[in-house]
Amino acid sequence: MSISTLMTSLFEQKAAIDREFFAALAGAPLSAENRHIAIRTLNHIHTVDRIFAAHLRGEPHGFTASNTQATPTLEELRDSVAQVDGWYVDHVRSLRPDQFEEVLSFRFTDGDAGRMSREEILAHVIHHGSHHRGNVGMLMKQVDQPPPRDLFTRYLHQQDPSRREA
Repeated sequence: MSISTLMTSLFEQKAAIDREFFAALAGAPLSAENRHIAIRTLNHIHTVDRIFAAHLRGEPHGFTASNTQATPTLEELRDSVAQVDGWYVDHVRSLRPDQFEEVLSFRFTDGDAGRMSREEILAHVIHHGSHHRGNVGMLMKQVDQPPPRDLFTRYLHQQDPSRREA
């Protein structure tokens, strides 16, 4: 599997699991406090996704923190996440294999300088989101609401059931 194929699959899986998380969270019987924490956590993921998308485009991100002061509604956040997820899928599909190794310079939200390859940025976005979706999943488990199974293996086998053949 090439790096571009792998990254495309990872970002398609991210978009799919984000949709599943928003659907599951909409019906989860969370307390108002835990629903707020869940939305803030998902908004943090989304803010970081937007920051690194700006880095990949070579544009200023305009953020001074890794979360926004205002908390969006679940529906607003869902719609914005879907848009940014689509951007990432399109972006990784558009890259030539050699572009993944390109090193980009940027500024973190605290003003410190940073340098990462496109590949490293993309890997960070995937891992960061997965980690924090796990935090939201723990809140859901506390109220006996099973969170979506955030597994790349699950996604690959759903997309290509022939992988289950011996």
